[in-house]
Amino acid sequence: MRILWLSHLVPYPPKSGALMRAHHLLRETARRHEVHLLAFHQPDLMAPLFDSPEEGLAEAHEALNRICASLEVFDIPSEQLRRGRARLALRSLAGGAPYTIRWLHSPAFRRAVREWTARIEPDLVHFDTISLVPYQNEVGSRPSVLDHHNIESHLLLRRASRDFNPLRRAYFWQEGKRLASWEKSWCGRFSLNLTCSDLDAKRLERVCPGARTAVVPNPVDLDYFRPDPARREDPQCLIFVGTLSWDPNRDAADFIAGQLWPRLRRALPEVRMDVIGAHPPRRLLELSRRDLAFRVHGFVDDIRPALDAAAVYLCPIRDGGGTKLKILDAFAMRKAVVAHPVACEGIAVTERRDVRFARTPEEWVAEIRRLLADPALRRAQGEAARDLVERRYSTEVVGRELSELYERCVVEHPSAA
Repeated sequence: MRILWLSHLVPYPPKSGALMRAHHLLRETARRHEVHLLAFHQPDLMAPLFDSPEEGLAEAHEALNRICASLEVFDIPSEQLRRGRARLALRSLAGGAPYTIRWLHSPAFRRAVREWTARIEPDLVHFDTISLVPYQNEVGSRPSVLDHHNIESHLLLRRASRDFNPLRRAYFWQEGKRLASWEKSWCGRFSLNLTCSDLDAKRLERVCPGARTAVVPNPVDLDYFRPDPARREDPQCLIFVGTLSWDPNRDAADFIAGQLWPRLRRALPEVRMDVIGAHPPRRLLELSRRDLAFRVHGFVDDIRPALDAAAVYLCPIRDGGGTKLKILDAFAMRKAVVAHPVACEGIAVTERRDVRFARTPEEWVAEIRRLLADPALRRAQGEAARDLVERRYSTEVVGRELSELYERCVVEHPSAA
């Protein structure tokens, strides 16, 4: 089967949430089908991972050319302009399409979609985000699939409900409401909408009743994320991992530093904390200079040694949507995880078997103390978590399920009758 894959990012390397889902699904699809990729280049995603975005793009081209039958990459016109994002946001507020839909407007990309569709004659077209729906008209009536990394309107409205800044709150609210209207109008036109979880499928169905949905979980590369028995665990070490320019990750890190860490230091004087992620804010760096037990590392290319060394993985994410790949990666590394329930939305966890939930700072301290004091409990929870991802979230399992969904879309499409 020939598949034309339209992406809002260059899906390489698999080093952060959106990149990991996109890369693993593309790679697994390309193992089974002929895939042609048109992608937008986001230099900000490349910047923390390479010495320069140009170096990253060159390496991505080399890697993806081994996977895809053909590929072409495009700049995002709005981001080539000075203060382009701000200007686009202001234009979006004036009416018409919301920012999320305007963001990827590109005449060059539109021409390429039209020309590649005519030349390749794909059996199916994959759209990797709601931001790409304006290009659906260019692919004709052939089967088309829309992937939802999050239900974007829900993510924005949840953020509006939590933000303390009244201007940001108002902006997120109006953007979320307008985007929900686009989701309602467009999602039903696709042969299938892919979501990360049953919960996101229900959210989408509330916005767009009648839209056909299927769950394709975020996959984990279990060959890569595998604990190394040669590395020793530090029984007093905690860890949090996440790109700190993303609002939910930054909020989680602020919670750790501002509310949790002072209580932990009083309750557990020997405890140590590792915060790993690109773009750490100044307040975290300042805390790490004042307290050497609170260690801020910035971007780390290979997080597996740090995960192996940690006794407990913390994930106090209270915002966002989709499912958190960082949780699945920690599970794959057999880590004992303490998380806010929102961080595990859409993952088939069983509380106190695979994960421990905490909401208040006092609950966090109690769960962390319990795990640090009991190595056998940590091991049992980590083993259960690894078993969960092996059964449900491996790249092989998810890739096979996705391929079957594509094939069903093609067979059941009216043109096949």
